[in-house]
Amino acid sequence: MPQTFHYSITVRFRDCDELGHVNNAVYFTYLEEARWAFFQHLQERLQAHGWSQGVDVPTQPGTILARAECDYRSEARYGDVLDVGVTVAALGRSSFAYEYEVVDASTRRLVANAKSVQVSYDAAAKRSIPIPDALRAALEERLADPAAQEST
Repeated sequence: MPQTFHYSITVRFRDCDELGHVNNAVYFTYLEEARWAFFQHLQERLQAHGWSQGVDVPTQPGTILARAECDYRSEARYGDVLDVGVTVAALGRSSFAYEYEVVDASTRRLVANAKSVQVSYDAAAKRSIPIPDALRAALEERLADPAAQEST
């Protein structure tokens, strides 16, 4: 059953600009933190599918960020607790997309919507590769709309 992964972030003082709200660039750090937490969440499922990739091995196939976009809906301020929802939106041959919803945890007010595209990548060959079977299986389980998967 597809579901959204949730990650909580408390807005730090350093995240805010001179107007007192979270600077636009900081949202991309929030997305990255949520993306990494989601990947860590998938680790048990990935290992069940035979995944043994280490993040500290640059010669191993991994993923890179190919695209990120963010639409800002309302401000967040120092001390706010934000809930970042991550959903697997699409799966291709070598790429997969996430959609994010950033909301104020106490009011459920929408703060931002975002999207990102990740590409399976062979660092040694410096080229994209098909999504590894273990990662594909774990992502398919979380896919919001099975019709959003390309045939391989």
